[in-house]
Amino acid sequence: MFSLFRYAKNYKWQAIACPFLMIGEVWLELLIPRLMGDLVDKGIANSDMRYIYITGAKMLVMAFGSLICGALAARLAAVAGMGFGTELRRVMYQNIQNFSFSNIDKFSTASLVTRLTTDITMVQNTFQMCLRMLFRAPVQFVFALVMCFRINTKVSSVFLIVIPLIVVGIAVLGPIALKRFKRMFKMFDGFNGSIQENLIAIRVVKSFVREDYEKKKFKTANDNLKDAAIFAEKIMISATPLMSLVMFSTFITVYWLGSKLIIGEQLEVGAFSSIVTYVSTILISMIFITVFIIQFVMAQASVIRIKEIINEKSDINDNEADESLKVESGDIEFVNVSFKYDKDGEKNVVDNANLKISSGETVGIIGGTGSAKTTLVSLIPRLYDVTEGEVKVGGRNVRDYTIFELREAVSMVLQKNVLFSGSIIDNLRWGDKNASEEEIIEVCKACQAHDFIMSFPDGYNADLGQGGVNVSGGQKQRLCIARALLKKPKILILDDSTSAVDTYTDSKIREAFANSIPNTTKIIIAQRISSVENADKIVVLDDGRINAIGTHEELLENNEIYREVYISQQQGAVSEGGAL
Repeated sequence: MFSLFRYAKNYKWQAIACPFLMIGEVWLELLIPRLMGDLVDKGIANSDMRYIYITGAKMLVMAFGSLICGALAARLAAVAGMGFGTELRRVMYQNIQNFSFSNIDKFSTASLVTRLTTDITMVQNTFQMCLRMLFRAPVQFVFALVMCFRINTKVSSVFLIVIPLIVVGIAVLGPIALKRFKRMFKMFDGFNGSIQENLIAIRVVKSFVREDYEKKKFKTANDNLKDAAIFAEKIMISATPLMSLVMFSTFITVYWLGSKLIIGEQLEVGAFSSIVTYVSTILISMIFITVFIIQFVMAQASVIRIKEIINEKSDINDNEADESLKVESGDIEFVNVSFKYDKDGEKNVVDNANLKISSGETVGIIGGTGSAKTTLVSLIPRLYDVTEGEVKVGGRNVRDYTIFELREAVSMVLQKNVLFSGSIIDNLRWGDKNASEEEIIEVCKACQAHDFIMSFPDGYNADLGQGGVNVSGGQKQRLCIARALLKKPKILILDDSTSAVDTYTDSKIREAFANSIPNTTKIIIAQRISSVENADKIVVLDDGRINAIGTHEELLENNEIYREVYISQQQGAVSEGGAL
């Protein structure tokens, strides 16, 4: 927990001033019972009205001073606590943005969301509590205990038994509680994952009438979270009756000892009333300390999860990069490239790939499901790093470029098309934030997107909704391609990005590529051979290995895999034509 406090450095003065104000509040607050005892024993007992007025005035001033100190401390703690949480979120989010795909693979989306919300809220509240209780409760405890012993040692000696009992109880329960809360936060991840998946796929759920199934799945996740929370809280809940037992036993003992001493005229009534007040203060401060320890134990589980994100180092960095180096061309070369997701794994996902692509060429990639088509092209912009061999862009190893410069030169339209909340034009300007409307319209016409965009009442200013829910799959693909083209890349990678458009539109898009970006290297992953048959060369992948490279005609003649795919697709096209 304390290792994260460095992220509160921008709120240093609030964090430092708060404890001093808390100490001032406690000091003024705990002088009042002593004055009250003197007022009874000296003022009321002797009918000294002057002493009563003066002492009463002192008590009022101290109460007001304590109130001011407490209010200021509470405000400073809130500012520092919220600021600390904000800084933690910022640091975590920035580090997540630097993650490579392999880093992201370690954490589920639901887990990252939980860590950025629930875990940070827990740590933020604990930090705020720490600024107040960590100083207030111990100071209150020590000050009240000292005052008790100063008034009467015999009555106060009861704490020599009570305090060790509470310390032992906390020491036993704390580690057990920590393990249980770790388990509870894992359940939070599963619960958030269930909600997220359902809400994202709500249209699929409704179209398949699977609401009942999803309700049952949600109930299971919700019940699991409830059970884990109850299991975690049980250990802490058990401390409450034990604490109450200790409190009431202490009060009974103090009243019994105090009564005997008053009867024996060894203790005055006013002094005893002060002791009773201080005993209450001591027990309340012990409860606060216990509550803080419970909160601290709960937060410790969150701290571990937060530090996992903050301390996670990206597998891909600029350590070998030359910051002055720019990507001059779209030449690509794979030299004995092998890759596996797990470095300790036995089998390569990409195995000894050798491929040379000249700038401006159009290259098609064909292969069955799981043949590593996406993985192969992901090595070009360093979404993953090769395990063996090297990938060259513009004649240089991709590691020679900074990640920013390399990815600025590469546009990649992923298999899963992603649009963001906002207008169409805002989404398109992800490719070039300074693009003019004329440039955007020209690119959208090339991608066969302009006509459907203008069919919306607001045209390019039409709102897409979250994730682009207001457009079809084919429209979404065309918008994503247009966004990629606006970037004016040296290399354009389309990962099965026209699968949802008809063959005519597909051919028009490819025609536009040839005319509008002739010097850009174009890599097209496709399931339809018609999408790549006019490419300068086609790469056939089979189980992570390059099986063949050639033109459409060469592969039809010499490659069995390609020929089988072509024939099956031709037969399917004929069958569909007959059906029509």
